[in-house]
Amino acid sequence: MSKVLMKGNEAVGAAAIEAGCKYFFGYPITPQSELPEYMSRELPKVGGCFLQAESEIAAINMVYGAAGAGVRVMTSSSSPGISLKQEGISYIAGAELPCLIVNMMRGGPGLGSIQPSQTDYFQATRGGGNGDYRLVVLAPSNIQELVDLIIEGFDIADQYRNPVMVLGDGMLGQMMEPVEFKKKEGRKLPEKTWATNGTGGKRERNIVNSLYISTETLEPHNIHLIEKYKEITKNEVKVESEGLEDAEIVLTAFGTVARVVNTAVKTLREKGYKVGVIRPITLWPYPYAEFKKINPACKGVLSVEMNHGQMVDDVKIAVEGKFPVHFYGRYGGAVPSPKEIVDKSLEILGGGK
Repeated sequence: MSKVLMKGNEAVGAAAIEAGCKYFFGYPITPQSELPEYMSRELPKVGGCFLQAESEIAAINMVYGAAGAGVRVMTSSSSPGISLKQEGISYIAGAELPCLIVNMMRGGPGLGSIQPSQTDYFQATRGGGNGDYRLVVLAPSNIQELVDLIIEGFDIADQYRNPVMVLGDGMLGQMMEPVEFKKKEGRKLPEKTWATNGTGGKRERNIVNSLYISTETLEPHNIHLIEKYKEITKNEVKVESEGLEDAEIVLTAFGTVARVVNTAVKTLREKGYKVGVIRPITLWPYPYAEFKKINPACKGVLSVEMNHGQMVDDVKIAVEGKFPVHFYGRYGGAVPSPKEIVDKSLEILGGGK
């Protein structure tokens, strides 16, 4: 199949339809508004339903209902809109329903700006709603990867009966790149025998619920969820890395910032430094084991982010105190430049060559 030039937000919609998504419930907010616009135009062509809800809260609860019926459903928003969806996301996780949630992050806190940012890392990976639950969180760095992870995200959601979040930002949503919709062999997915799609008089009715009144019923449910999350952690870690075995310094970043880091790494290598790179693709489950491959003589790990160092906590957990962990970030929609990253790396290394 030939490649087609697409804007990131529209590529999300095309990938979702390719994955069999038939239902989209959302509410417009920049910088992701092209996605619901695309779905409103294209979903009816494949027999699907687009509905612009009266609010983000209404949208996520419509997702809850559709997911409970066993169909492939998604929603999207940007930062403060995702905040409004948190109660519904917790309900969906508690009820063990598969769905896809896209967050094209903007600057914050509050309404912030429409510029790209990565300030929702804590919200996505630690859970913005109540209770012990986890989302699978995927962080693409280019539009082809965005397309591939949207398609795979639906499969992951169905396999584990769990919401999946794709975490992008305003750059990824607004930039245009050539993409290919590759035909890949999908996962062997379980039949949705739990779905509330009518009994036909052939079985007992199914109940979708996240309410467990007594400790005797809720505790076993929590233990079941914990075991499921362990299985996800074992099977679904995604990461890219290189140059760790003899690295003098290791740079780590996720999403679009990882592209800027790659340019800085090239410059540092041209100067003669041995530089390793770790790019987490799953932010949960986090690729902690990858950091164990770092050269024991490494002088430090530098986390580069468009926030105040939210991924640093996970990097510190990963290195287990074996290396100094440094941070370089820009805030409020500002994007770090390759030169800034090079300068910070040289500072850690103790000067230039």
